[in-house]
Amino acid sequence: MKNGKARFYLTLVIFSLVGQVAWVVENMYFNVFLYRMFHASAGAISAMVAASAVAAAVTTLLMGALSDKLGRRKAFICGGYLIWGITIWSFAFIREDVIAAVFPGLSVAAVGVTLVIIMDCVMTFFGSTANDACFNAWLTDMTDETNRGAAEGINAMMPLLAVLVVFGGFMGFDLDRGESWVSIFTIIGVVVLAMGVLGFFLMQEPRVDTRENQRYFANIFYGFRPGVIRDNRSLYITFALVAVFNISIQIFMPYLILYYSVSLEMENYVLVMAPAIVLAAVFTAFYGRVYDRRGFCRAVLLPVGLLMAGYGVLYFFRNTAMVFVGSLLMMCGNLGGGAVLGARIRDCTPKNKSGMFQGLRIFSQVLVPGVIGPAIGAAVLKNARTVLNDDGTRSFIPNANIFLAAFGAGLVLLLLLWVVLRKQKKEDSHAV
Repeated sequence: MKNGKARFYLTLVIFSLVGQVAWVVENMYFNVFLYRMFHASAGAISAMVAASAVAAAVTTLLMGALSDKLGRRKAFICGGYLIWGITIWSFAFIREDVIAAVFPGLSVAAVGVTLVIIMDCVMTFFGSTANDACFNAWLTDMTDETNRGAAEGINAMMPLLAVLVVFGGFMGFDLDRGESWVSIFTIIGVVVLAMGVLGFFLMQEPRVDTRENQRYFANIFYGFRPGVIRDNRSLYITFALVAVFNISIQIFMPYLILYYSVSLEMENYVLVMAPAIVLAAVFTAFYGRVYDRRGFCRAVLLPVGLLMAGYGVLYFFRNTAMVFVGSLLMMCGNLGGGAVLGARIRDCTPKNKSGMFQGLRIFSQVLVPGVIGPAIGAAVLKNARTVLNDDGTRSFIPNANIFLAAFGAGLVLLLLLWVVLRKQKKEDSHAV
């Protein structure tokens, strides 16, 4: 039993971390890649995030239901990681010299932006199959109400730990040079590919009862049925909360690195982010257990409050010390809130049908926030100051208004939480 538990947590840590490292490259480094190499506008970055979000949601909906039908998680996860790594590696060939040779006479910048958006969607298909759909279904299958908060605390802290790994690992790379990007995409691609191979030997296959999951096309739309929504009201309320929470995050996240490096001119922004990420990860690892002991209602407010406080500090202050404080508060709120909401989703998900609901989870966690959040951010930055590049194009400079807009979305989240918690309190009093 102890060996099985250790094997589970080892699998959780390495697959969650490597998966999030790959998503960091997509969600944050692709934005920098487009900005540095092809001078992309805020609108182009927003379009890429939105297209990827749509691809992730559709993929997770289709492949999650398929894994439920077949009762298999491991093959989808490991095989998906293999191809995911290859597609990440392929971005090493989206370079100015290759584009100029293959598409003579066309704008290198325009072709580059288009190719990155298209290949981002292709990469997202395999990444979402492996990670969003099947790994998350695996995690739900392998946990129960006694340890979901602890497991989700580990899972939720991985996105920012992945930021630390990626930024720390590539801190010495000159991101204005194409050779640096070739190295980055090659290294990350090979690591993700290797994890797919390792998973065939390490990962345990959970038991999934497939007797009720054989109608594949019906199962794709299972979570949209009115009767299912009525029977799982708490799950869908949580989906709504997750959507608003992540809209708030996505308003600023695609532009965060650019804000640090371009607007604040922080050459050492990794050194500021690194300790904040480590402290936020430690906070989240412990805070996930608060959910197991005290439940959703008592665990959700603190991280949301920390998130809002972080926005306030980042909006009002520019000096390095206060940027660190604001980043720490924001990251603690981001990870802690994600852990509590993620554990709540897993607790409310019907047994043996976790794959069917992963698509809806991605709708609320990725698709809706990925379309709305960056669009709000791009609208806020529409009239932002610009700088002239060497090739005559202009690049926008992100400003602190993205944090003000994120704070506004956070107020909406607090209002929804007030309604939900007030209703829950009334139901609990009637039950007594």
